[in-house]
Amino acid sequence: MIRVRAKAVKRIAARAALSGAVLLLLCGLALWGLDQADRAYPPPLDAAREMSREVVDRDGELLRAFTTRDGYWRLPVDLEEVDPDYIKMLIAYEDRRFFSHVGVDPLAMLRAGAQFIGNGGRIVSGGSTITMQVARLIEPRAKRSLPAKLRQMARALQIERRLGKEEILEFYLTLAPYGGNIEGVRAASLAWFGREPKKLSLSQSALLVALPQAPEARRPDRNRAIAEKARNRVLERMSTAGLIPSSEIMRASAAAISTGRRAMPDLAAHLADRALGAQPDSRKVMLTLDRALQARLEDLARESAPRLGPKLSLAIVLADGRSGKVLASVGSTWHLDAARAGAIDMTRAVRSPGSTLKPFIYGLVFEDAIADPQTLIDDAPANFAGYRPRNFDRDYVGEVSLIEALQMSLNVPAVRLLEAVGPQRLLSRFRRGGIELDLPPGGAPGLAIGLGGAGVSLRDLVQLYTSFVNGGTALALVDGSGGSGSDGDEPLLRLEHPVLDRQASWRVADILAGVDAPQNSPRLAISYKTGTSYGYRDAWAIGFDGRHVLGVWVGRADAAPVPGMSGISTAAPLLFDAFVRTGIKPVAFPSPPPGLVVRGRGDLPFALRKFGSGGETGVAVAGASPPPRIVYPPQGARVALNARGSGRLAPLVIKLQGGEGPYRLIANGAPVQRPSSRKTINWTPDGAGASTLTVMDAEGRAASVSVFIDTE
Repeated sequence: MIRVRAKAVKRIAARAALSGAVLLLLCGLALWGLDQADRAYPPPLDAAREMSREVVDRDGELLRAFTTRDGYWRLPVDLEEVDPDYIKMLIAYEDRRFFSHVGVDPLAMLRAGAQFIGNGGRIVSGGSTITMQVARLIEPRAKRSLPAKLRQMARALQIERRLGKEEILEFYLTLAPYGGNIEGVRAASLAWFGREPKKLSLSQSALLVALPQAPEARRPDRNRAIAEKARNRVLERMSTAGLIPSSEIMRASAAAISTGRRAMPDLAAHLADRALGAQPDSRKVMLTLDRALQARLEDLARESAPRLGPKLSLAIVLADGRSGKVLASVGSTWHLDAARAGAIDMTRAVRSPGSTLKPFIYGLVFEDAIADPQTLIDDAPANFAGYRPRNFDRDYVGEVSLIEALQMSLNVPAVRLLEAVGPQRLLSRFRRGGIELDLPPGGAPGLAIGLGGAGVSLRDLVQLYTSFVNGGTALALVDGSGGSGSDGDEPLLRLEHPVLDRQASWRVADILAGVDAPQNSPRLAISYKTGTSYGYRDAWAIGFDGRHVLGVWVGRADAAPVPGMSGISTAAPLLFDAFVRTGIKPVAFPSPPPGLVVRGRGDLPFALRKFGSGGETGVAVAGASPPPRIVYPPQGARVALNARGSGRLAPLVIKLQGGEGPYRLIANGAPVQRPSSRKTINWTPDGAGASTLTVMDAEGRAASVSVFIDTE
C-alpha cells in the first residue's frame, strides 16, 4: 500500500515538474514574444521630437520662437528650468504613484473601474498614469474606448522600458495640450502668463495642472469661469491632501485669472531670421545679444516712431567694444510696421554716413603730426579743384582750433585736413577696420568721402568706432548669427593693423568727449559724433564710453529726403536716451597713453600753430614750389642702423625734395631739433622699433613716412 502511494506521489511530482517546466517555457516564450513584439512595434517617440525653433540670447533666454511645421508652439522642457512646486502639484494631482509604478497603476485602474460601475457606466476618471498620457500624446486616439485604453497601457509599458522617470516627465511637459496651438508647459506659461515656468505662483501652477485635461473647454481667454473652477478644484485637492496650507489655498483661489493670451517673445526679429537662415539645420541658435538690453532698445524704437514722423524708420546697434560682441541690434521701429518698411534691417543697409567719418581724418592728421589739437585752421570758403564744400548751416566761423573744428563738425576744415593726408590713405585705414566703403562708380576716391560721399552701414560704422575703445585697433563685430562659434560665442577677432595709433585715437576720443549734449538730454560720460547725409536722407549718432559703442541711424528705408532731419536734432537725442535706457554703468575712458604730450597753443612749434595745406586751387599761388616729399627712407622701409660704442644708434639720413625751408622734423609726434634749411636731415632714434617721421616746411605743408628701425 505504501509503495503504491509512493509511486502515485512520484507520478504527481513528475507531472507537476513537467507542468512547471511547460509553464516556465510558455512564460519564457510569452516574454520572448512580447520582447520581439516590443522591438518590432516600438512606441513612436521620435515622431514627437519636432520642436519649435528657438533663438536665444547669450544667457539662454528666449528671444524669438517659431511654430512647428504643423503650426504648434512646442518648446522643449528641461525639468531644471520648471518650478519644482508645480511638478510636485502635477504628480500629486495626476499620478501620485508615478515614481513607483511601471507605467500602469493597478490601483488607479481599480478605482476608475469602480467609479465607472458606480456611476452607471459613465467614465469619471480614466485611471491613466502620466506615462499612459504620454502614450496617448504620441499616438492620439479619436475617442475613448477599451481597445484604445489597452493600447495605451501596452505603450506605457514600452515607454517605461526605454525612458527614465524624469525623461517621461519631460515628454509630458513638452507635449501636453494647453489650448489652441499651445503644447507643453513652456509654451503655455509664455502664452498665458508671459513668463518662463521657472517660477510660478500657486494659482498659475494650479491652472497649468488643470488645463491639459480639457484644454479647449478650460481656455482662460474663452472660458474664464470654467478655467477658474478647474484651477480651484486642483487647489482643493492639494488642500485635502495636506500638501499646501489652507491660507495659501485661499489666496490662490482668490487670484484673478488672466483672460488674454500673450504673444510669444519676438525680439531681435531681423537678426533671428538671419541666424536661422544661416543655420537651417539648427533647432536652437544662441546669439551674443543681451535679452534685457534688446527689449529696452526695441521699446525705445517703438515709442520713438510716432515722434519721428510718418514713414521714418530707425536702427540701433550696441556692441561691447572690448570683445566685438553685439549686445543689441534693432533693425527698425518694428519689423511688422509695413508703413515704415519695418521688415528691412536698416542696421545693414548701406547709406551715406554724413560727418561720422571726420574723426578718422583728424586722427590721421594727429598721427602724422601735421597738426595738433590746438592748431588753428581757417573755416572759410575754399575751392578744392572745383569742389567747394559748405558747412551744414551754410555759414563760416573763421579761424578755429582743430578741437573746435571737430566738435562743431565744420566741413571746410575737414576737407583741408583730408587733402593733406589723402583720401586713399583714409580708405586704407577703414580697410584696417575691416570695412570697405561703397564708393561712387568710376574714378579715384575724392575729398567728398570725408563728408559722406560714400556708403557704409550702421553695423560697419559701429565696428569702425570700436577702434576708439581699443587704443586705435578695431574689433570685428560678432553676433552668433553666422554660426561660426559655439553657442553664439564667436571668437574675438582683433583686426591685424590699427586704424589709428594709440595716441591719435586717444586725442580724437578726448575731443569728442567735449561735445555738448543735445538739447534737453542729460550730460553723459560719453564721446559722440553726429552726421547728416546730403539731402537730409540719413541722420546718424555714434557714441562710446570706455567699453561700449552705440550707434543710431534715422531715416526712410526708401532713402527719400526728410527736410529738417539732422544728426544732432534727430539721432543724437535717441543716442543719449538709448544709453540711459540700457542701464549700463558707464566705463571710464583710459588715461593718456605713454609718451603723449598735451600742449597749449603757445607751446606749439611755430609751424604747428596755424594749419595751411597750400593745396587748394583757390589759394594756390602761381609758380609756388611743390609740397615737401621725403624721398628717403621710403614709406614702410626697414632701416638697419649700427650701434655705436656708447650704445646709441647711428643717425638716419632723411632726404627731402620740394617745399620751402626751413624744415622742421617731427618724430613720433614730437619736434626733435631746430629747423634746418638743408634738404638732408640727420635723426638719431632712441632705439629700435616703428617710428613715424614728419617733415613740415615753412608754409606748413607736411610729408610723412612710417619706418622700422633695426639694429645691426
